[in-house]
Amino acid sequence: MLTDKALSMIGLATKAGKIASGEFAVESAVRKGKAVLVIIASDASDNTKKSFNDMGAYYHVPVCIYGTKESLGTHTGRGYRASLAVLDAGFGKSIRKLIDTGINQ
Repeated sequence: MLTDKALSMIGLATKAGKIASGEFAVESAVRKGKAVLVIIASDASDNTKKSFNDMGAYYHVPVCIYGTKESLGTHTGRGYRASLAVLDAGFGKSIRKLIDTGINQ
């Protein structure tokens, strides 16, 4: 079975308490300046994608579209999640590098 390193890193960040998940928690983290990276599920609604892209641009927080609602939820230990905010710079840098370079196996 192939493992997705970016999703595994999201799981580690969750266990470390460095992930905010769910639309309201992510929005709050971005507005308070705590979020260093926002991840949106590829199957999230267009409205959700636009909302977080606009918010990320306004607050200068990078936004990545990655995974599905099911995969993000599974790796955070919760139900379906359309959005996540990474709250730690180290985890954010690592996750973004894995997503951007496509190194996932």
